[in-house]
Amino acid sequence: MTERCGWVNEDPLYMDYHDREWGVPVHDDRKLFEMLTLEGAQAGLSWYTVLKKRESYRQAFDGFDFEKIAAYGEAKTAELLQNEGIIRNRLKIASTIGNAQAFIRVREEFGSFDRYIWSFTGGEPIVNAWRELFEVPARTDISDAMSKDLLKRGFKFVGSTICYAYMQATGMVDDHVESCFCRQRRLQ
Repeated sequence: MTERCGWVNEDPLYMDYHDREWGVPVHDDRKLFEMLTLEGAQAGLSWYTVLKKRESYRQAFDGFDFEKIAAYGEAKTAELLQNEGIIRNRLKIASTIGNAQAFIRVREEFGSFDRYIWSFTGGEPIVNAWRELFEVPARTDISDAMSKDLLKRGFKFVGSTICYAYMQATGMVDDHVESCFCRQRRLQ
């Protein structure tokens, strides 16, 4: 039997996410925006809940085209609030629109969101060596700094815990535990 990190359930969707995405470095701005949106949507919920709705999010939010999302108005917001395929929370929907606008400003300043966000880790993934799941932190000094800077730039739903989960999801941090086959595969 393949050993995975302890947070993974037996759903093939969840196992596939863990096996193919979690901890793998992402440098595509649209994918970075998608993960920022989904991590924010997770606030107060489980990642599994959000993951099951990811395809609906992709459809509802124009494939996470941040340029289109930045221009959403009240009519689109009202439409999204009726969409049963996503988390219909007005603040989270508004934050996605506002975050798209802030995302564009960061791209204008740094040339890409990728260049900006990866600067928090010096452009390289942080590879940890945790033996047990309980050792994995919920936040770090780096996620604290990232959260503070994102908030200063107008982003919402980017607290330190969300930022750390974002770092894990986008491979800025690799927190696969030592017994996980993903860690073993990477070390080969």
